Amino acid sequence: MNLLPVIERYIEVSNAHDVEGIVSRFADDAVVRDESAMRHGKIDIGRWATETIEKYKFHFKPLNADERGSETILSVEVSGSFPGSPITLDYHFTIVNDKIQSLVIDS
Repeated sequence: MNLLPVIERYIEVSNAHDVEGIVSRFADDAVVRDESAMRHGKIDIGRWATETIEKYKFHFKPLNADERGSETILSVEVSGSFPGSPITLDYHFTIVNDKIQSLVIDS
């Protein structure tokens, strides 16, 4: 699978549960939508990453990627400490200047 380097690195640091590494992939004014909640900016995204790691102890396995204009949709098998693990989620990335500007996570 041929992923943009910033997305590939996001997966790597996420699997390492490296909050600082996760946050550094995002633009300063980035947004994340996950579990019906919006997170704005690096401080809020850092809190989201920390909470998600602690709650789910997740691991990502990318399955396939689809580029649609400025958006990359990455299907990811997510396993962790939650009912029904593993599940497949779609990660909708918008990349600007080699940073994640927007990430929307859908089931």
